[in-house]
Amino acid sequence: MDVTLLGTGAPRGLPRPDCPCARCATAVGDEARAATALLVDGALLIDLTPGPAFAAARAGQSLAGVRQVLLSHPHDGPVMEVPAGLPTPGRVADGRELALLDGHRVRALAVDIPGTGYEISGPGGERLLYLPPGAAPAGLGDANNGLGAGGPYDLVLLDVLERPDALARLRASGAVDAATDVVAVHIDHGVPPGPELHRRLAAVGARAVADGASLVVGEYHAVPDLPRRTLVLGGARSGKSVEAERRLAAFPDVVYVATGGTRDGDEEWAERISLHRERRPSSWRTVETCDLVPLLEAAGRDGEAAGTGPEAGDGRPADASPLLIDCLALWLTHAMDEVGAWDDATWEAGGRRALRERADALVAAVRETHRPVVAVSNEVGSGVVPATAAGRRFRDELGRLNAAFGAECEQVLLVVAGQALALRG
Repeated sequence: MDVTLLGTGAPRGLPRPDCPCARCATAVGDEARAATALLVDGALLIDLTPGPAFAAARAGQSLAGVRQVLLSHPHDGPVMEVPAGLPTPGRVADGRELALLDGHRVRALAVDIPGTGYEISGPGGERLLYLPPGAAPAGLGDANNGLGAGGPYDLVLLDVLERPDALARLRASGAVDAATDVVAVHIDHGVPPGPELHRRLAAVGARAVADGASLVVGEYHAVPDLPRRTLVLGGARSGKSVEAERRLAAFPDVVYVATGGTRDGDEEWAERISLHRERRPSSWRTVETCDLVPLLEAAGRDGEAAGTGPEAGDGRPADASPLLIDCLALWLTHAMDEVGAWDDATWEAGGRRALRERADALVAAVRETHRPVVAVSNEVGSGVVPATAAGRRFRDELGRLNAAFGAECEQVLLVVAGQALALRG
């Protein structure tokens, strides 16, 4: 089954008409995208892009063989053009299945916004899923939806950037696995162009293609190699936590490990914690602890002990739950509190050794973990030299911890002014 993407952009296209933003200003060449539309084996057209006949011609295709035109969402972009000779576009009721004469089968799937998703099966049994802009599947687990019932899809096209939770739901249901080709469509101006777009997509196991690209459904395609361990460094308010959260937003069952705890009477700290919670997906579970080693050693979800079997109770691998640790600087503060490292005499009398033992145990656990881990830490070595011995001690120990932790990670990022720079991976 061949799929030609006549457009890959949001309904209003990219660049948006009359938009002065930097993203639209640089959307030229392959970065310019018309509204998303799919031509399947020259016979089925899903959604309409401006000038569809010309878009098809530019891609080396023709619309002469199209026998069915389906729409997936209410149209709010440029005036919709239906070339002469094409069937009248229509929508299919949720749950209804169409059998086309050329051997394709189309099933309409419910989504959580006004619109319709489509599952398309080819004559050879290959399967793709297409979701409209800003949509996630609704009713997962419902027999009338049936996502994942036939196994993972070969190809999934969806709004990865605006709805990473949709990809997380598909992964949780088994509709997407490590071999599924996930392609981002409905791309709007909310993400910087070029390499940054592709970096963000690769971080969640997806990719983007240019308008006019043709994909063979079921054909092997190298899926981005996702790192198991990632360390995200940055200064204050640099965007490091946002970057870390973004990297796991498209995965299910994330455990958010908050090392900061609570501070009675500190309203500013409570507001910080509240903002972090509001930003995280509601499906994530939060664990407030500085006892990181048992979580890293655990084979299962919610700290399930290692050695309890290869799978969790719901049939998924027992080590499937990613950990997001935010942050190592607060973990170090807690550890220094416990060993008395702030006091010079205690530090020299055994506090130094006790702290290094804790840091070594944490690094060893990271080295051996089977769980995906994204950890956040402060980069404090480039700032003002602390005025006290205790402050300099914290700075030095955090630098050592960051270096040792990062040495065990496949990917290390430094976030500066909201921009993620890859130091490794």
